[in-house]
Amino acid sequence: MSDGLTIISGTAVAETVLGELRHEIDALRARGRTPGLAVVLVGDNPASRSYVRAKDRMCQKIGLHSLKLELPATTTQQELVEVVQRLNADPAIHGILVQSPPPPHIDEAAIIRAMDPAKDVDGFHPVNVGKLAIGDPTGFVPCTPLGCQRLLVEAGVETAGAHVVMLGRSMLVGKPFALLMLGKGKGGNATVTVAHSRTRNLRETLLSADILVAAIGQPRFVKAEDVHEGAVVIDVGINQIEDPATEKGYRLVGDVDYANVAPKAAAITPVPGGVGPMTIAMLMSNTVKACRLAA
Repeated sequence: MSDGLTIISGTAVAETVLGELRHEIDALRARGRTPGLAVVLVGDNPASRSYVRAKDRMCQKIGLHSLKLELPATTTQQELVEVVQRLNADPAIHGILVQSPPPPHIDEAAIIRAMDPAKDVDGFHPVNVGKLAIGDPTGFVPCTPLGCQRLLVEAGVETAGAHVVMLGRSMLVGKPFALLMLGKGKGGNATVTVAHSRTRNLRETLLSADILVAAIGQPRFVKAEDVHEGAVVIDVGINQIEDPATEKGYRLVGDVDYANVAPKAAAITPVPGGVGPMTIAMLMSNTVKACRLAA
């Protein structure tokens, strides 16, 4: 194993973030303003319902106003747009999140565009994507890549001048994380390569990374031979694999073959307990920011 391997605990860093937020929330409440988050769930997807409950619990834990709206799977596109518009106009709500994925008949992109960009705490509205691209700090960055950047900063990883390889090109993680790493300031100034399933010589590209971030949605895709000695590895993936030895019959693994990659890495995130806790923490952070920026 490489000397001084650092296991980057998302659970620990998330607690640090939430501790900072509690102080800011207390200060806002002292001025008569309580940050409010509305989470909208359409249908009864069990995983989505679990995520919504977790977000609601976190709001209550740190003192945010939480509004949970559970709508039937038969909700029409227009009905959902009207719900979003009502939330846009509600001064007690600073952040709006429509839980993904919605039922197939819902045009998710259109729902995002119907949102007030100043309340889009998921950071998916075209206005916020544009603000990220031009480095406007008043925009909102998607929570998972923002959490990944915070993990690197908290772990003391130097990103300036480093070669970052982002494995995955989604709007959820890959593209916004690449923009974050290219940005100026702390946790940025990196040289970035975005790799994906169509990248030629993919394995060689991964091997060239000083910092490798995996978000490709394939269990244990990144192997030991893909990572050079002393690299930093951030595993965004969360995949269920069968495991009859466990009570549930499955267990969670990342997009990185952790057991074999960790001995070569200087620092690595586990799954679970790595990026996952940071996503909810940064959602809370974006909601507090929205309240702070609200007129």
